[in-house]
Amino acid sequence: MDRRASDNVYLHKDFHGALNAGIEYLHEHYGADAVRDYLRQFTIVYYAPLISRMKNEGLSALKEHFEKIYEIEGGGIKISFSEDELVIDVKVCPAVLHIWSQGYPVARLFLETTKTVNEALCEGTPFTAELIEYDEKTGRSVQRFYRSGA
Repeated sequence: MDRRASDNVYLHKDFHGALNAGIEYLHEHYGADAVRDYLRQFTIVYYAPLISRMKNEGLSALKEHFEKIYEIEGGGIKISFSEDELVIDVKVCPAVLHIWSQGYPVARLFLETTKTVNEALCEGTPFTAELIEYDEKTGRSVQRFYRSGA
């Protein structure tokens, strides 16, 4: 039998549990600013190719990213898109759902994985991120990205 890793369904749910525990640890030992600083630094490095695409292609790059991620993760989203605005309505966050299903409490600042990460994605681009709604129990959210000054 010949198999490759690419033959398997992409799944990394344990990542969410580890991230959740790490956020709670940072928050408890170093404070809320440490959580935000970590997520910002991580985002700028890890998502550098996406940020570059946003600079060159606009919000369509971000729209494609979110569609792909939520398809992989099995999360339901509704997207409203124009050249100047992207609104993502997340029905239930797959990460939060997984954390609860494992019997772990969700970190008090887990919402920063949406808020701070989205803000960092927009740094150095002509766009701004706004977290309009967030439900800590389900991760349900409404996220808005828009052209600055638009």
